[in-house]
Amino acid sequence: MKRIIAAITFFTRLPLWRWVTVDKSYYERVVPLWPLMGWLTGGVMALVLWLTSMVFPLSVSIILALLARVLLTGALHEDGFADFCDAFGGGTDRERTLAIMKDSHVGTYGVLGLSFYYLLFYHLLLHILPQVGSPFILIAVDTFCKYLSSTIIYFLPYARKASEAKNGLIYAHVTIPERIISFLCGILPIVVMMFLVVGFMFQFFLSLLSIIIIYLLLLYMMRRRLHGYTGDCCGATFIILEATFYLFMCLFLFSS
Repeated sequence: MKRIIAAITFFTRLPLWRWVTVDKSYYERVVPLWPLMGWLTGGVMALVLWLTSMVFPLSVSIILALLARVLLTGALHEDGFADFCDAFGGGTDRERTLAIMKDSHVGTYGVLGLSFYYLLFYHLLLHILPQVGSPFILIAVDTFCKYLSSTIIYFLPYARKASEAKNGLIYAHVTIPERIISFLCGILPIVVMMFLVVGFMFQFFLSLLSIIIIYLLLLYMMRRRLHGYTGDCCGATFIILEATFYLFMCLFLFSS
């Protein structure tokens, strides 16, 4: 239970720390529970979208759903994505890239990255949601992309020393049972979604394959530039994979 509390405290702004004290060791093992947090963040988005769509146009509901997730997470992943854009856009070698990524200021690449991300994300959902007809897709995609992003630590070492980490944490080794639980949490909503929208199963499958390819390319880029990963890399990977899924989903929906 304390690991779940640690995960909620780490990945959201819910102030559970005010009532429960959790040892640092629990925070070092929160990554396998990241997909489970997708059930929460995606669920909040889906709920807000469903409720607000009863009184607002879909375009407004999408913005409110995005805003709800940003408020819930404190823009945790968006912050990582902005730092990632600045670092890989402005850095030319490993040391410079890591230095830029650690800088709390947002640069030109970060601003542009976030601007294009939200513009793209908004318009993609505006076209996809009427076709799919279910806000549950927000839970499925959020959760699966968080799962894929969490597996970065399986394949790459941490790129910094523990003393240099932004949050002072080095994530612990993930055991086989933890990997199985994480996989089940990540894959279950997307499987349910594929059966809910039977007519779009082929498009879902192709979109999943597409983001797995993008994921492998991101892994290669991190290994080549950083020889490892950082927390910002994990957050950025989630943002990139989520937007890419909807991009390919839109492509396959409107080209079929």
